[in-house]
Amino acid sequence: MRPSTALPLALLAALAFPAAAATPTPAPAAAAARPTAADAKKFVAEVNDELMRLTVRSSTAEWIKSTYITDDTERNAASANDDLLAYYSQAATEAARFDGLSLDADTARMLKLLKVTQTLPAPKDAAKRRELTEIAAKLEGLYGKGKVCPPAEPGKPAPECEDILAIEEIFRKSRRNDELLAAWTGWHGIAREMKPLYARLVELSNEGARELGFSDTGALWRSNYDLAPAALEADVDRLWGELKPFYEELHCYVRGRLQRTYGKEIVPDGKPIPAHLLGNIWAQGWDALYGDLEPYPGVGTIDLDRALVAQNYDPVKMTKTAEAFFVSLGLPPLPQTFWERSMLTKPRDREVVCHASAWDVTFAADLRIKMCIRPTEEDFITIHHELGHNFYQRAYVGQPFLFMDSANDGFHEALGDTISPLSMTPSYLQKVGLIPAVSTDEKAVINFQMKKALEGVAFLPFGRLIDQWRWDVFSGKVKPAEYNAHWWALRRKYQGVDAPVARSEGDFDPGAKYHIPANVPYLRYFLARVYQYQFHQALCAAAGWKGPLYACSIYGSKEAGKRLEAMMKMGKSKPWPEAMKALTGQPSADARPLLAYYAPLRAWLKKQNEGMKCGW
Repeated sequence: MRPSTALPLALLAALAFPAAAATPTPAPAAAAARPTAADAKKFVAEVNDELMRLTVRSSTAEWIKSTYITDDTERNAASANDDLLAYYSQAATEAARFDGLSLDADTARMLKLLKVTQTLPAPKDAAKRRELTEIAAKLEGLYGKGKVCPPAEPGKPAPECEDILAIEEIFRKSRRNDELLAAWTGWHGIAREMKPLYARLVELSNEGARELGFSDTGALWRSNYDLAPAALEADVDRLWGELKPFYEELHCYVRGRLQRTYGKEIVPDGKPIPAHLLGNIWAQGWDALYGDLEPYPGVGTIDLDRALVAQNYDPVKMTKTAEAFFVSLGLPPLPQTFWERSMLTKPRDREVVCHASAWDVTFAADLRIKMCIRPTEEDFITIHHELGHNFYQRAYVGQPFLFMDSANDGFHEALGDTISPLSMTPSYLQKVGLIPAVSTDEKAVINFQMKKALEGVAFLPFGRLIDQWRWDVFSGKVKPAEYNAHWWALRRKYQGVDAPVARSEGDFDPGAKYHIPANVPYLRYFLARVYQYQFHQALCAAAGWKGPLYACSIYGSKEAGKRLEAMMKMGKSKPWPEAMKALTGQPSADARPLLAYYAPLRAWLKKQNEGMKCGW
């Protein structure tokens, strides 16, 4: 998975801060002792208006903090988010007085969403709420300012510290075990001071969740999927069970090839793969290793990095190319304000959060992306993905505020991934002039699918385990003294990946992954990996495509664009199974389109792995 997320998409998913923390307008006062359906409808209308006001103020300030990290902006973030959380907590509590009434579907759904869309439920106690927002702002700031500072050699000046972009480059390019180990250890070291802050955040957010009627914050998160929490977990387990054999086949092949580079002393048979050797700081996507793992060297090879540089693709040109994809579907272009307000490159004069994200800052089609774009294939794909969020955000602008989100958070991610990478086929890249014609024979297909699988399929267990760790932490099953041990137990169980050096509870390795300190739920990314193939299959059918699914690009299809836009306009107004059915014709998550997409690669992997000791 690329380092991207639409952070401010879900209500309160972003931490925010305006310049002055004005006292929020109180939530609508309790009505008569026996409220009516009309009272409930009036209540949600007032809540929509006030949440819009507070969230716009908050997200505006969050944009400033993310693009200009200082102690002052962090402090302001906590102050503004405190206002928003205070109102939200009060409104969610007052919503309970309408329980049991016979209500129209929209009003009933909004009252439910008031409770379950919070990602950082705050206690009613003002001091505790303020403490929670301050901790949350501090945690994200620690991540954003994180740097690795190599030790100075005797008699030489200290080397420059390296930020996240520099560290990512090491993982993309280096194949030296010692260099990768130093980079991995250095980056994971930035999270050590987060641990006590995170433990306190868990305590405070759990208190807020219990005040809303949930056992803990994890239970609240799981309730935001139009399923009972236990039913959601069972469905996730079902999907992972169907996908796990494919992942294990890919893992076996990759481990065997890494043994050629590093030897079995470092990468032993039948054991987890050391996390620092997979081309990514978090070992979540392995596509940077494609050059080492390419099944048929040189057959149908696409060097997009070289093409982007050779054709002088700067951040604006890369972004305009991505915009043109969506316009080709019949969607209107981005507003001029997008180009005036987005952060497309890393400023030289200040600290920023480079983690890519898509924004509608004022929830009125004030579309932007925040990203430190480089002329690389990874960033080119990420831009297409992020603009998927932006076009989705604009589609549901007409909805009431509580419905201004995707059907569930996995839909937002899946939509971006349906465009990138699934529709970014060789034929698409050729049409936009980035590459010449490429081979489409069987060997080229296997190479193409391997590259896709190293990003998307390799990610699946990582996407599954992140929130499992948090659910276990929020529930109290895992105590602070076990945070790191449990993290690595799950990494071994699901991913077959292990820490390259001994770790202790003095470390806080989960904090080295942005979504943990930023408090962004992660199950969305796992679900998106399933949904996107369902979306792709349905949109290709709408486009009239008759060939194999892996060769389809919806680029230029107005019919696919109409189908997509109709679903996007629904926002969160209906339960996600209804949105899924509107787009795909079926109301449930289905792993079969993903497995069908990769059928040629799976057959090839099984032959390659004959005689290998697979598993871990």
